[in-house]
Amino acid sequence: MAQKGILLGYGNPLLDISVQATEEYLNKYGLEADNAILAEEKHKPMYKEMAETFPDVEFVPGGATLNALRVAQWLLQVPGATTFFGCIAHDEFGDILTKAAQTAGVNVRFQYTDKEPTGTCAVVCTNKHRSLVANLAAANCFTENHLDNPANWAAVEAAKFIYFAGFPLTVCPSAMLRMAAHAAENNKIVLMNMSAPFLCSFFKEPMLKVLPYVDYLFGNEAESAEFAKANELGTTDIKEIARKIADWEKVNKSRPRTVIITQGSDPSVVVTEGKLKEYPVTPISEADIVDTNGAGDAFVGGFLAQLVQGHSLDECMHSAGYVARVVLQRIGCSLPEKPDYKPLENS
Repeated sequence: MAQKGILLGYGNPLLDISVQATEEYLNKYGLEADNAILAEEKHKPMYKEMAETFPDVEFVPGGATLNALRVAQWLLQVPGATTFFGCIAHDEFGDILTKAAQTAGVNVRFQYTDKEPTGTCAVVCTNKHRSLVANLAAANCFTENHLDNPANWAAVEAAKFIYFAGFPLTVCPSAMLRMAAHAAENNKIVLMNMSAPFLCSFFKEPMLKVLPYVDYLFGNEAESAEFAKANELGTTDIKEIARKIADWEKVNKSRPRTVIITQGSDPSVVVTEGKLKEYPVTPISEADIVDTNGAGDAFVGGFLAQLVQGHSLDECMHSAGYVARVVLQRIGCSLPEKPDYKPLENS
């Protein structure tokens, strides 16, 4: 059983505003299906418009790191097994986020700002696709001195696993580096997600500073392709890209880096200890897919839940696939009250 505080995550806490829309709506704001971007000035009217004019609008606690932690917490069923750092405001959306995370059992240690409102993410769903537009707002105000608070640093010291989505690379990479360095010095495990193609190119420098500390790196085929292009890896082959990232410089040499690349309904590619393994995806009928938003975060959360309990890579991948299937059949990264997860034998 997982102990309290074993898993710590830092990311951008956002309230997802989710709607079903048309391609015309995507075009109105210059959006692409299955993409994730940061809001520009032209996107700012979307949030109010979606919240007030779409009859089926849903408000779902979001932000990639918090999603993954909520999923891991749901599977672990140990209150406070996970701890989350991020910045919000004292406002209505912040209250919704806090309550939802606490109800899920996550120990939230928020930094608060009065400079910006709590961050939001427009989730524009078109059929089975989703386009994400994040307005970081308060999440952008996170500062490294949050770690100077003794209670917060005690949470870092208590954690054995530290997870970052790639998105806080745009906010406070120095905090990520400080926690990652602590982990390397104390032989703890650091996990990171590439999270979006634009991070691999536009935020290449901070990503490459954190990467040497990363023991497990997650990504999908689009992110991996962009990483390969931005870093001139000289290949577009996903398996070769995974091998090259696994062999990237590493600070803590006591364990090899494991790279996990998902490819939608195609098999996931995993490289560890110089070996490559493919994990087939259990098919799910198109009719059963409600919303792809949050499925990638859920995948990571399922993986984390087994990893922190010391289970095998096979079990981690089995669990990751299970939760991704659950979330694909629901709106946003939402979950049933209790998991009905059936583990593999002999893991």
